[in-house]
Amino acid sequence: MGMPLRSKAHSSREHVRLRLLVCLVFGLIACGNSSVAAACRDQEMARGFMPVAYAAASDVVLQYFGHSFFQITTDKGTKIVTDPLAPGMYPTPSLSPHAMTIGREHPNHNYVQLAQGNPLILRGLAANGAEWNRVRTKVREVSISNIPIYQNGVVGAIKGAAFLFELETLCIVHLGDLSHTLTPEQIQQIGRVDVALVPIGGVYTMGPDTAREVLQQLQPKIAIPMHYRNNLGLVDTFVQGLPTRRLESDTLLVSKASLPIATEVVVLRPFGARQ
Repeated sequence: MGMPLRSKAHSSREHVRLRLLVCLVFGLIACGNSSVAAACRDQEMARGFMPVAYAAASDVVLQYFGHSFFQITTDKGTKIVTDPLAPGMYPTPSLSPHAMTIGREHPNHNYVQLAQGNPLILRGLAANGAEWNRVRTKVREVSISNIPIYQNGVVGAIKGAAFLFELETLCIVHLGDLSHTLTPEQIQQIGRVDVALVPIGGVYTMGPDTAREVLQQLQPKIAIPMHYRNNLGLVDTFVQGLPTRRLESDTLLVSKASLPIATEVVVLRPFGARQ
């Protein structure tokens, strides 16, 4: 015998309700991972609601040119340069980025002249470095904001700026010339990051020991040391006891799907550096 009409109608309504619930759930997940809600904290909330699958292809390419100078290239081709370095310390590359971020007003960090084209210049400091300059903008699909920090080894001595890059699936923080452990407010501003670019040189930034404390605060999946020139002794101190990869390359491909569970340090060889 066939199902009674009332039972069929009830079953149909239940089926519609179920489909609406499924659509609602996936709609919320999509919103949590959209470029509009790309904040690192929002991504974590979305992942906590339901596991999200990511493609294995690289989401970003990081290229290291020495000191604090990187280029971030997304899978959509967006290119952002951080703290461009004046000629003399390392070979100067030819780059055509969409944007450049400046965390310190010094030739080792603000040599914007190297860029071809007409990139957007985002300065973390104003009044020639005397005051903080608030940055909160979007360059194509990448949200960029800055976090006020102090440099030169003493809190309150000289202002600096860290920058947060929020991609569609990854969050990257460039800690600039950070010289101190992070405050609760700074940690909240940064949120949970996948990749941290960490100064370890001492004098103008924090040294290896303080940098390890900052890793404990942020717990990134990948940490890349910077601002140590060619002093590999500083690198050895920083990585001691930590899972570490030392690459004979200036380039790292990062995908959300292949991130390590615990923090891994990746040491890159700067572009053009001697063997």
